[in-house]
Amino acid sequence: MKPIYQRVILKLSGEALADSKDSTILDHEKLLSVANTVEMIRSLGVDVGIVVGAGNIWRGRLADKIGIEASTADYMGMLGTVINALAIQSAIEEKGLACRVMSAINVPQVCEPYYRRKAIAHMENGKVVIFAGGTGNPYCTTDSCAALRCLEVGADAILMAKNGVDGVYSADPRKHPDAKKIDRITLDEMIERNLAVMDLGAAAMLKGKHKVIRVFSMDDPHAFEAVLTGEEIGTTVTDNE
Repeated sequence: MKPIYQRVILKLSGEALADSKDSTILDHEKLLSVANTVEMIRSLGVDVGIVVGAGNIWRGRLADKIGIEASTADYMGMLGTVINALAIQSAIEEKGLACRVMSAINVPQVCEPYYRRKAIAHMENGKVVIFAGGTGNPYCTTDSCAALRCLEVGADAILMAKNGVDGVYSADPRKHPDAKKIDRITLDEMIERNLAVMDLGAAAMLKGKHKVIRVFSMDDPHAFEAVLTGEEIGTTVTDNE
């Protein structure tokens, strides 16, 4: 089937890359799964950008516990995203796909600096682009990075693949068994109800920009293809209709 999106941003959490069995920060099978997913997306002719968090390496609550100043802690998190981006790049290149890591913070020995035009050129030439270093600014989450890069490179949608959750619910389904899954919702409704899809700053950035957010479980190996070919799985967040 023909994909309904031509360019997407894949938003991954750092925790999704960790080995839950022995608590190491990266797991080979999970990296391979990401690479397989990217290979499938590219086989459909869809351009792929990736934004990854660093929760498997560094968490803000640890900074609070050991007394690290907030801006410094955020920069440490940005460096963590570079580590994860390089690991994903390695897995993708093992599949024979061309991949570039572009960082918003300057680490030229290991990745390119982020330039919007260069990122677009890479994607137009069939390369997968991993956006590391967040936005390059403290007090901004990787959700904000995903929203910003989506707008900058002209992506159609942000694909938010979640661990153990198959969409957006009226409340946390792990704490509230009676929570209801929401199939479709607008950005305004999501913000008003303070639903945990992405941080509110990132959501506000997307208002009026006619982008789509798709939230679904990354545990289902067929979910990505289903989303890309128009199946109504997970939750679809649209601009205000």
